[in-house]
Amino acid sequence: MDAEREDPTVLPGTGPASPAGDRAMVMVAGLHRFLDRELVAADSAAHSPAPTTTSRPSTTIRREQLARLIGAVDARLPYPSLELVATLDAPALLQRTPGYEVFAVRWPVFEGVDGEGLVLRPRTAVRANVIALPDADWTPEQVAGLAPGLDPSAQFPCRLAERHCQVVVPVLIDRQDTWSGNPAIRMTNQPHREFIYRMAFELGRHIVGYEVQKVLALVDYFTEAVPQNGLPVGVYGYGEGGLLALHSGALDERIGAVAVSGHFRNRRDAWQEPIYRDIWRLLRPADGDHGFGDAHLAVLIAPRGLVVDAVPGPVVSGPPERREGRQGAAPGSLAPAPPEEVRAEVARARPAYDRLGAGDRLVLVEGGSDATPGTPAALDAFIALLAGNAGPDDGARAQSADHSPSGAAPDGPPGSASARPPDPRARQQRQFGQLCRFTQGLLRQAGRRRDAYWSGADPSSLDTWQRSTAHYRAALWDDVLGRCPPPSLAPNPRSRRVYDRPHWTGYEVLLDVWPDVFAAGVLLVPKDLKPGERRPVVVCQHGLEGRPEDVIDHPGSVYHDFAARLADRGYIVYAPQNPYIGGDAFRGAVRKAHLLGWTIYSFIFAQQQVTLGWLRGLDFVDPSRIAYYGLSYGGKTAMRIPAVLTDYCLSICSGDFNEWIVKCASVDLPMSYMFTGEYEMFEFDLGNTFNYAEMAGLIAPRPFMVERGHRDGVGLDEWVTFEYAKVRRRYADLGIRERTAIAFFEGGHMIHGQDTFAFLDRHLGWVPSRTDTADVSLTR
Repeated sequence: MDAEREDPTVLPGTGPASPAGDRAMVMVAGLHRFLDRELVAADSAAHSPAPTTTSRPSTTIRREQLARLIGAVDARLPYPSLELVATLDAPALLQRTPGYEVFAVRWPVFEGVDGEGLVLRPRTAVRANVIALPDADWTPEQVAGLAPGLDPSAQFPCRLAERHCQVVVPVLIDRQDTWSGNPAIRMTNQPHREFIYRMAFELGRHIVGYEVQKVLALVDYFTEAVPQNGLPVGVYGYGEGGLLALHSGALDERIGAVAVSGHFRNRRDAWQEPIYRDIWRLLRPADGDHGFGDAHLAVLIAPRGLVVDAVPGPVVSGPPERREGRQGAAPGSLAPAPPEEVRAEVARARPAYDRLGAGDRLVLVEGGSDATPGTPAALDAFIALLAGNAGPDDGARAQSADHSPSGAAPDGPPGSASARPPDPRARQQRQFGQLCRFTQGLLRQAGRRRDAYWSGADPSSLDTWQRSTAHYRAALWDDVLGRCPPPSLAPNPRSRRVYDRPHWTGYEVLLDVWPDVFAAGVLLVPKDLKPGERRPVVVCQHGLEGRPEDVIDHPGSVYHDFAARLADRGYIVYAPQNPYIGGDAFRGAVRKAHLLGWTIYSFIFAQQQVTLGWLRGLDFVDPSRIAYYGLSYGGKTAMRIPAVLTDYCLSICSGDFNEWIVKCASVDLPMSYMFTGEYEMFEFDLGNTFNYAEMAGLIAPRPFMVERGHRDGVGLDEWVTFEYAKVRRRYADLGIRERTAIAFFEGGHMIHGQDTFAFLDRHLGWVPSRTDTADVSLTR
């Protein structure tokens, strides 16, 4: 130990650290291994004893939780109806066959949002009402046989109509990008589904929830507008439609039977699927209960009928190709589930059905590798579960075909096609535009919802503010950003000298967090420390794809060596390595984390907890004076980490402070994350709970500052000032106006380091050892 302490290449009190290649990418790889173990653990917990609790209080709570996670939370319009879509030139009746008629229809869901599609009405008595959900890239006309593109064997709505079911076929938002003719998406190759997912996720909604609501609006119609016939309601879906069928059946007991085709499987690898299937906490809800994998959704359907139609699901190799600068879509693919995986997932759900004496109501139909959705065996099983074995003429359960959608003509010319089908591109644009406008409306209302959420905060004094906001701090960590388990390893600090400058020495530092996960950074220690002296620390944080060296030893960069300049002024400086590096490598880790209710900040919190504990224990550090100062992505952490970890005494957000929810979800702001490749930015339901003003409120009464270049393209001065005004007002209300400031400068996305350095000196009580002579006047 004495030899180690005398070694000038190792920081006293630490062991030696050996060079290990690209430390940042080793960190990201370690996070993947950690997450893989956690996903296996979540999946194993889901296997332990099968979730057989089906009491009404339990299932009600589970359904409410599921509805929140998929964003199916908005009240649907009352007085449901099914309306014909027709013009003078295009009648609603599209086809008449010997067995059924096909009409173009729509139905109201929310204010300004309709469902659209086709209805296939048997010409004889009806035995059941079925909502048939195609895959997202299949139009209702294709699955109804009115348009080319599908083999007749895949046209399962027709087979249902031939079995005397009235069938509604909704259109789903497709996977095409702006090249499908939709001008609403600019500068991006995102599929329509991803584009809606992004804005909705930030506001606690989801494309899955929106489309489930369209299904449930039809259930409203069948059970409320035409309840007198008592006909059962079922849902049959394939691919993306199978996902919606499964979730709809899990949420609504009015659905008598569900058939899931080409979708049912284990969800541990859902992070590899397209991001519009990204559901927060899918595998590990906040209450520690079983997750919402497919078997668990099946349990919520029990004892009602469920048919798993094990045919190959859709194949999606990735997002639309990048063309003419349009990019930004998240990677993700779909491939058919192996038959053994489907069998295993069905087996997980079976104990719940058996316990309820309904084992025969969970049916697995294996159609083979060449099968198409709606195999005869699956259709027969579905009809038997939904309507029993009664024929269409057996009394009260049969509805007369005289009941028509609003405005339907009872008669028309016999034969085949009667009219040209609706233009699917125009209809897709309507449906897409409605959901965009609805979500942008939620964005405009988000401020009022945050105000309501924060109504329990009491600013009458500093003491009441801190006491009344404690649960908001916990909510930000637990519910929004995600709290990982506490670090499980001793820090075991290791170091090696990497800088030897005239006024300070720099050491790379490694600290253990969990197996395979570590914290890393560079500590700059002034050479003029006196025995027993304790100095303030400034944590200097790099941005996206950055490294500690960027803030220390790259004078021409946007950081202007601000860590080195602060060390020259006599501060102790720590520059952490954060894991937002490696492009899709770290973003893939975020996708895995979302399944468990975690974000990139979940790992940074744990790394920071270990780092702060170690820093506070150094005999030359004043533990009450540790400040945080970050640029860009480092500015994002400067908003979130000190808001939760109160060991930070001060925070400075540079090149990031914004009306953050608008920045993430607006389709009108040119620099919005709606149009970029940073698909990990979106934090579920943040818009209704915490904007940057609210995060700054959690930093209060500690000092907080914003550094903003007028030419910084991450935002607009007007939006930055709008959000900061709320921070300034809060600090003024608390009687601590002098503890907050905003510094504008003539420049771009960079550290300026003038007013901010003075802010640090003032609030950390430090008189600089030397004057900062760096020239940071360069505009970027």
